[in-house]
Amino acid sequence: MKKLQGIKLLLVDDEPNIIQFLELGLMNEGAEIATASNGEAAIEAAERFKPHVIILDIMMPIMNGYEVCQRLRDTGSTAAIIMLTAMDEVEERIQGLELGADDYLAKPFSFGELLARIHARLRNQFPHLLGEVICGPFRIDDRRREFHYGEEQLELSPTEYELLKYIVMNHGVVLSKSLLLDKVWGYDFGGEQNIVEVYIRSLREKLGDKEHRLIRTLRGSGYRLDLP
Repeated sequence: MKKLQGIKLLLVDDEPNIIQFLELGLMNEGAEIATASNGEAAIEAAERFKPHVIILDIMMPIMNGYEVCQRLRDTGSTAAIIMLTAMDEVEERIQGLELGADDYLAKPFSFGELLARIHARLRNQFPHLLGEVICGPFRIDDRRREFHYGEEQLELSPTEYELLKYIVMNHGVVLSKSLLLDKVWGYDFGGEQNIVEVYIRSLREKLGDKEHRLIRTLRGSGYRLDLP
């Protein structure tokens, strides 16, 4: 199976050579592609095509990338937006991110770097679409509900699976008990926060993390998973 099988990408750029280059490469990865050469066409294509990821150039006729990004977010679009900038200017990046862009890439760029950024956005925003997600020594296969750590398949309860998945997908980020309760158990969970400690202890045992070097406890703040 191709790596981007079932993923819908919208390419927006007024340079035909760039569109042709990206379309050919991304179709070869298995993605379904739609294109637009100006801002108005991009808005129409996004409404019709409903892409998972939009590759959006800033400098375009009729409506620039900033306006397109703002219009998409105002209409509730949840697509991941990667903006293409002509220059690696901090002000351009900040403006795009403030308007709702998820990432940026400065021209000229390599296809490999763009592909890596697309996969990063999918892992963060649409992990279920990838079927299998790899983060360091972890391999998560949502379709089969399998969780591997190195060569070992972990035997996890449904709650352990969801908790470890959330922690792994947010590796490097400090996660409070209240956040984990909300994301894993649900906002209406009426139990005690100590339930998180119980499940973390169980996960550490199954991961062989006796010294807590993998799932770290930050007193007063929560937990953080550090990938080897």
